[in-house]
Amino acid sequence: MQPSPTLPRKVLSVRRLVLLASVASVGAALLFGGPGVQTNIPFVTSSASAQSGSQVSAEHAPRPTGFADIVERVKPAVIGVRVKTEAVSQREQMQFNSEDLPPGLEQFFKRFGMPGLPNSPNSPRGRQFSMAQGSGFFISPDGYAVTNNHVVERGKSVEIQADDGKTYPAKVVGTDPKTDLALLKVDGDNFPYVRLSDKQPRIGDWVIAVGNPFGLGGTVTAGIVSARGRDIGAGPYDDFIQIDAPVNRGNSGGPTFDVDGNVIGVNTAIFSPNGGSIGIGFAIPAETVRTVVEQLKDHGSVTRGWIGVQIQPVNSDVADSLGMKKAEGALVAEPQAGGPAAKAGIASGDVITSVNGEAIKDARDLAKKIGALAPGATAKLGVLRQGTDKVISVTLAEYPKDQQARAKSEDRETNTETHLGLTLAPAGSVAGSGSKGVVVTAVEPDGPAAERGFKTGDVILEVAGKAVSNPSDVRTALNEARQGGKRTVLMRVKSGESTKFVALPLGRA
Repeated sequence: MQPSPTLPRKVLSVRRLVLLASVASVGAALLFGGPGVQTNIPFVTSSASAQSGSQVSAEHAPRPTGFADIVERVKPAVIGVRVKTEAVSQREQMQFNSEDLPPGLEQFFKRFGMPGLPNSPNSPRGRQFSMAQGSGFFISPDGYAVTNNHVVERGKSVEIQADDGKTYPAKVVGTDPKTDLALLKVDGDNFPYVRLSDKQPRIGDWVIAVGNPFGLGGTVTAGIVSARGRDIGAGPYDDFIQIDAPVNRGNSGGPTFDVDGNVIGVNTAIFSPNGGSIGIGFAIPAETVRTVVEQLKDHGSVTRGWIGVQIQPVNSDVADSLGMKKAEGALVAEPQAGGPAAKAGIASGDVITSVNGEAIKDARDLAKKIGALAPGATAKLGVLRQGTDKVISVTLAEYPKDQQARAKSEDRETNTETHLGLTLAPAGSVAGSGSKGVVVTAVEPDGPAAERGFKTGDVILEVAGKAVSNPSDVRTALNEARQGGKRTVLMRVKSGESTKFVALPLGRA
């Protein structure tokens, strides 16, 4: 067997997020492989426990409780996924882009384990094909199987290898890039399968990962649930389970089991300084998998509810500015014109605190709850507006394609707010800044505004809920906030094509 080509890499930082699809052969795996991880397993009690000073033979010594019985039951349902991909040149690879791919995942696909990588840095002009590898598992006896979207994306053909060594051609029923899930179908029946767990794992629970790392099918590792609800910057619906069971390239799409043999998550990515496992892996929760797979099976795609708002977290400064006791909920920075929220009367500065009676912890929680609802459904949003609680009904639309744009502004000094570290000018006087608000023409590197993320070209639209059109309006609003006993002031700021609220400490005039 010839070793696989070296994959192109770019160092991001000491820690890197690595997707687990693999184009490595077994030969390459020996190069990437790291030391094993020892796991302390609880010992069973024995009636033949040693007495002080007595000799205990190995036959009667306490034995560790293992996972062999569980593995024996679930391992036959785990499959290897092989994807034939068309290799692309370096230039084509750098130009690769998908409107449906979350920005975070797109960057990682370009750098780590993306199916379709060229066979060498200087690949020939003629089209070549390579095999990408991943993992998956059967969820029904009639051949439906789950894997990751990034395993099968851009694949020309897909086949699966069952635990007994048999191979089958597979059809991609549907994919969901936003959660990185895909549903496959193999013709046949009586396939061994496993069930998705219907309960949340607890932090500290034992877990078992089974998969196809580096093409080594049927590999079993064990660990615990390290954390839940992880946001790793992969997309708007991040809600990963963190595990420390060692997983590597090729484990992508493979299941993580609880001690009852139910799937608690689908392995997707790892943090790693070198491309190998360091015991920080991430799995898509079973409840997300169940919801997505049902839609992929019925429709071949996933539709999500959408209300059309730009939202941001409510941090302590924002909460203090709005007179909130707790930093919870999602702050509406800007409702999209003509969107469901705008039509229902949601306004900038509203804090969405609940959806259909369920409390909203933060902006990510709101995106998750709205995305779980069907387009056309009516959601009752609990809203805090200027200290008053309201309930507003919003009819959801279907989540649209993401659109991104950038804008630039020219610098032009007019008036300096020294206590904030900002230099301001009327937006209408600076080309490209529009006609509303006050544009930031300079930011002091060590000032309070720089610490809160202000940059040249940002446009301040409101200060403490009041529209501003020139620097003197800003100063007046700040003075009024100080006289009212405020320690921070909330500004509505347009940055590029997005709008957000920023809480700034008032300091001295």
